[in-house]
Amino acid sequence: MTYRLKNLLMFLCAAAALLHAAPPATAQETRHRIIVSTDIGGTDPDDDQSMVHLLAYADLFDIEALVSSPFESDGGRASDILEVIAEYEKDYPRFKRHSPRYPAPAALHAITKQGETGSTGLRGWGVPTAGSQAIVAAARRDDPRPLWVLAWGNISDVAQALHDAPDIKARLRVHWIGGPNKKWGPAAYDYIAREHPDLWIIESNSTYRGWFVGGNQQGDLGNTAFVARHLKGHGALGDYFAGHLEGTIKMGDTPSVTYLLGDAPLDPGRDSWGGRYVRAWERQRTTFDRPTSAADKVEAFSVVEFKLARDALPVATSKLFIDGQSFPGHRHEDGTWRFLFSPKEAKTFVYEIRSDKPGVAPIAGAFTAVMPAAGRAPSPKYPNWWTDDPDPRVAEGVHQGAKTVSRWREAYLADFARRIARAGERR
Repeated sequence: MTYRLKNLLMFLCAAAALLHAAPPATAQETRHRIIVSTDIGGTDPDDDQSMVHLLAYADLFDIEALVSSPFESDGGRASDILEVIAEYEKDYPRFKRHSPRYPAPAALHAITKQGETGSTGLRGWGVPTAGSQAIVAAARRDDPRPLWVLAWGNISDVAQALHDAPDIKARLRVHWIGGPNKKWGPAAYDYIAREHPDLWIIESNSTYRGWFVGGNQQGDLGNTAFVARHLKGHGALGDYFAGHLEGTIKMGDTPSVTYLLGDAPLDPGRDSWGGRYVRAWERQRTTFDRPTSAADKVEAFSVVEFKLARDALPVATSKLFIDGQSFPGHRHEDGTWRFLFSPKEAKTFVYEIRSDKPGVAPIAGAFTAVMPAAGRAPSPKYPNWWTDDPDPRVAEGVHQGAKTVSRWREAYLADFARRIARAGERR
């Protein structure tokens, strides 16, 4: 027995008691049908790591589509999903020896679809895409099980599917890793909250951060040490994982997958490796039609709209520059300029709205985002909407709800190490 294999076995044994105490990793009585909508290859490479994790657990699910749903300018495409599948194909023979239910690489190729790559404008929906059509087709399939849509990035394809086929809504169970992702598609989120408030959805804006923030990070459980010891050199997928984010764990979308490994996913108030959630209060939306300052307060993760008069920017295009990034403006049907943004954290944001016409002075302002307060009453308008628990007792620092994930760190990382080990010993 090699030193490293012995070390892995010791690590797994040390976590055994926690595995029994934690929500069971394979407790589901029914195989869940899932579709993953991801911005892999785009604004954040943590989706590459989450895709590796998903494929390591692919024998437990009926994966019905893998959809590329990038922000319009961030470059993610279906080819980025196929790149990870190519690594999975190298490990597939070894995975299959452990379980014949691992999907064949060709089958995964066939269900990989391109979603929205352009702007949906202020409406939050545009034209059908191969990705949105895959969601509709799967939801309409004659199957008594609900369809879980795990949204890891822009939620535009989910919004498009709901717009095109509202009859599918009762069949959907959406788990969205929102937070920073929300700022890339605020119009789609705004459309869903406005027109489909009865959708069953988990809106995880900060709980997911418990996957890589907090918990026991001693020894092999550290974000970098775990990758070096239990992923790098363990099959093609392990090496692919280690090649992203400088070999440290993030994979912030992964809690949407491990959430389904528990025994009661239809009850988000129960403990799971993917977190525990509370019924949502009114979804906050603030419109400013005047100059703003740091004294103007909004809720973090809410939708903020800037509304400018028709003649405020006498140009064809303009952008909102904020937090080191830029977002397009849109002409409303009433002629006003509208800009949507969602603040991902509690702080004062300074912004400028700039035109594309030389000589036009930018419009500058600021506002302050504050974290949601504890004790908010659930909104009857959103009967099936769940979100982060603002109780400070389950926060990891500033990240609300994150401790409901990080508390299981030893267990879920031990289980992930065991699965990646199937792909082969260190080369």
